[in-house]
Amino acid sequence: MLKQIRFTLVPLLSGLGLAFIIVLLTPSLRDAVLPLLSGDGFHGSHMSYAKAVKRAAPAVVTVYSERISTQPRYMQQQSTVAEIGSGVIMSSDGYILTNYHVINSADVIMVMLSDGRHFSNVKLVGFDSVTDLALLKVDGTDLPTIPVDSGFSPQVGDVVLAIGNPLNLGQTITQGIISATGKQRLTDSSHTSLLQMDAAINVGNSGGALVNSHGDLVGITSAQFKTRSNLDIQGIFFAVPYSLAKDVMDKLINYGRVVRGYMGMDVTAVDKAGRDVTNNHMAIAGMRINNLDPLGPAWQAGMKEGDIVVSMGGYSVSNIQQSLERIANTAPGTELLIELVRDGEPHTLTVKVAELETRM
Repeated sequence: MLKQIRFTLVPLLSGLGLAFIIVLLTPSLRDAVLPLLSGDGFHGSHMSYAKAVKRAAPAVVTVYSERISTQPRYMQQQSTVAEIGSGVIMSSDGYILTNYHVINSADVIMVMLSDGRHFSNVKLVGFDSVTDLALLKVDGTDLPTIPVDSGFSPQVGDVVLAIGNPLNLGQTITQGIISATGKQRLTDSSHTSLLQMDAAINVGNSGGALVNSHGDLVGITSAQFKTRSNLDIQGIFFAVPYSLAKDVMDKLINYGRVVRGYMGMDVTAVDKAGRDVTNNHMAIAGMRINNLDPLGPAWQAGMKEGDIVVSMGGYSVSNIQQSLERIANTAPGTELLIELVRDGEPHTLTVKVAELETRM
């Protein structure tokens, strides 16, 4: 028995010793492993997101807006209607993303940082009602900015933290996970792909930051996107993904507004057999056309409801959101070559993309 133990332990201990030496002699391995072994910020009975909060929280601001009401009230000719929300500092020179509904119709906008600094001369650069985003600009320098990892792709099950100022109680952190991605049926537009999570969002949180466990920006939270039915639903909240918010911000900076291509149709993802894709395990082979806009670009090009688009502008349809974003990012007036299947037969059409009209 002792011989068997020695026979097992000797190579095991030798292997561990060799691995330890390799870690010590390899800088990249040493930097990655030793902090984990040191217990700094993490213990077997203690998991904390304090570092993530310290990285992200300084860049989350409170946005106060006031609208002058001309309706008489208690013998007064004018009164102010105040709104509160949150915002995220995207650049050190003062660009701030928030929700459009936070500043909609505002006559006065003020921004307050978590360190007590405040800005009263706030400029509205532009807004996008489709994504419920607005871009503000303050005259500041060396402002704290939100950490960003452009290579990060949010997935269902990721831990996320929502940072904002709910009910004007002061900066507050709520924690949850991403419940779903690519949610589109919550708005009247197919150009909005939302993240669903269970991190609580209340009045005042709107426009705040949704970050991952490292403190990197995942999305802009919004209390505006809710279910259409008046139900008391808990644990279902939404955010605009960072990639979409960044695209909107860049367009607002460069053009002052968001211009989107428009084809005038709703779509449903289908597999090779033409069946609706209902889960992430089914491969997408195309998108079925639904609810054609009468006299819209797709209708004018000869598309019919039930057609299955398999290629668009030379790109195969394997991801619905990417295909819709491709339409949105196509300049109005551009002609797109569409390959589709109708009643089992292939067809080719050319659609002249129009501009999406957005409501105020």
